[in-house]
Amino acid sequence: MSDRPFPGRRGVLRGTLAASAALTLPVAAGAAPALARSGRPGAAWGVQTGDVGAHSGLVWVRSDRPARMVVETSATESFRGARRWCGPLLGPDTDFTGTTRLHGLPAGEQIHYRVLLADPDDPRRTGEPVAGTFRTASSRSRDGVRFVWSGDLAGQGWGINPDRGGYRIYDAMAALDPDFFLCSGDNVYADGPIAPSVNLPDGSLWRNVTTEEKSKVAETLAEFRGNFRYNLLDANLRRFNAQVPSIVQWDDHEVTNNWYPGEILADPRYTEKRVDVLAARARRAFSEYFPIPTLRRPRGRVYRVVRHGPLLDVFVLDMRTYRNANSPDDRTTDPEGILGAEQLAWLKRELARSRAVWKVLASDMPLGLVVPDGTDGLPNIEAVAQGDPGAPLGRELQIAELLRFVKHRRITGTVWLTADVHYTSAQHYQPSRAAFDDFEPFWEFVSGPLNAGAFPANALDGTFGPERVFVKAPTTANVSPAGGYQFFGEVDIDGGSGELTVRLREQDGTVLFTQVLRPGLVGQ
Repeated sequence: MSDRPFPGRRGVLRGTLAASAALTLPVAAGAAPALARSGRPGAAWGVQTGDVGAHSGLVWVRSDRPARMVVETSATESFRGARRWCGPLLGPDTDFTGTTRLHGLPAGEQIHYRVLLADPDDPRRTGEPVAGTFRTASSRSRDGVRFVWSGDLAGQGWGINPDRGGYRIYDAMAALDPDFFLCSGDNVYADGPIAPSVNLPDGSLWRNVTTEEKSKVAETLAEFRGNFRYNLLDANLRRFNAQVPSIVQWDDHEVTNNWYPGEILADPRYTEKRVDVLAARARRAFSEYFPIPTLRRPRGRVYRVVRHGPLLDVFVLDMRTYRNANSPDDRTTDPEGILGAEQLAWLKRELARSRAVWKVLASDMPLGLVVPDGTDGLPNIEAVAQGDPGAPLGRELQIAELLRFVKHRRITGTVWLTADVHYTSAQHYQPSRAAFDDFEPFWEFVSGPLNAGAFPANALDGTFGPERVFVKAPTTANVSPAGGYQFFGEVDIDGGSGELTVRLREQDGTVLFTQVLRPGLVGQ
């Protein structure tokens, strides 16, 4: 797992990143990192950027001790004439993490940045700078947009395997030189302990990097924080973070499997049974380890819209925080549904305001795939579709309301992207096939996991008329990453024609399926 720069436009950082990457590698899982400058703050967990727009973005870092975060930006990697940004003090209240907002950046440009950590008592004493780069969104349609998406990292006990080179899928995503990465949830598996090794069906051994916090389900704030730190032990992910901005949402495993507000757990692994208590701790750790501008305690939110120039708006949904309890979901009225009334009103308002050619609805759960919740032995439903192909019921009522709104407000260019189910597929939704037909046709694309168990394809629910145009999934449950079935998706919007091309890819970048959508059209 050598820390090496990726090819492409970001290759201009070859010298800077190579130097800084060596300084961001912990000597061992859970061990204190070696400091290049003895006694000075170090940033062994790397840097990352989030929610980058045309003129702004967020830079994140974690220190190994109290420090003042300072960010410098420049048009070149020499940092001549660098602009300096004074960030927050990093201390134990935030697990020594911090985020600095950059503003007034030039649109459509490569931005070089480096983070310095200064001793709070002597600002002249700084650790080695850690460098990264990102592209701001262009204000010109002709420049186009490319991004990748996936989800589900270190699930089902499949963690960082040093024998396989760690999370290699990040190499393949970075090789496409995307403008950003959309993580569709399950950034960690706080409910999934990581054992030192797992016996595979063929008799071989899967070996994991392990830490104390990953030895049990997360319940305390320290254990949730340790889950987020775990993935940053992977050099591939740290390199990726330094070169590709992220748009991050969450789903269930940041807290516990299939959770909903007010739930009381029956899982004997937990001493804290109140999901609301666990979710509050997980939310705090989540806000500390990802740069998300809308997520501020105590009333911050995960859902938001990230505008990426005239071609693209990304609507980041939260199908976890505001949902009603999982149930058979056969109600004929359901005001809260899976989004909650407030989020649904926000989404309608922002979709109507959007002037972007394409509106990506980043959903942490699929619409027409039946995802059961079998955690308590009851026939409950975890996602939207409940298996009845007739008129909308339960959470489907809220989605029907949204689809009807999109049609009657003549909002074009909506595309749904998700992960969650641990395989890759493409579904086309058509009113002529549907029990509910007051909507315009649209596509939903599924891709994942990044590094987790793979599972067979879910059944379709006919309420909104989905047709599975493509699928690749195993026939048995919890296939390890060694068995393949690890996926990500790519979206490429052409600056000339405005066409949006979706490619579903395997973990090495191999293209499995391609779909081209033309702008401004319905029924495609």
